[in-house]
Amino acid sequence: MVKLKFVSEPTFTFDVPVPVAGKDPVPVNMTFKYRRKTELAEWMASRAGKSDTESFMEMVTAWELEDPFTKESVTEFLEIYGGASIATFRVYLSELVGAREKNSAR
Repeated sequence: MVKLKFVSEPTFTFDVPVPVAGKDPVPVNMTFKYRRKTELAEWMASRAGKSDTESFMEMVTAWELEDPFTKESVTEFLEIYGGASIATFRVYLSELVGAREKNSAR
C-alpha cells in the first residue's frame, strides 16, 4: 500500500542547475517552500511587478552556498548568475507540478 499524507512537509530540497557563462551548469542545493495547488496559483498571480529577488525569496528558504541566505546575497547571486532566477523557477514549478505528472504516468 502506498503511504501518502494529506499534510505535506513545509519545505523540500532539490538541486538547481545554475547556468555559469562558458561552463556547465553548477548544481546548487536549495530548500523550497511547499505550496498546495491553490496556493501556487495565488502566488503565481501575485508575482506581477515583483523583482527577481522578491520572487526568489518567496520560493527559496535556504541554499547550500558559502554566502548567507539574505536579501543582499540573493540580489548579488542573481546579478552574477543571470540565468539562476529562471532556472530556480523552472525547478520549483517542475517539482510542485511536474512531480504529479511523473507519478500519474505509472
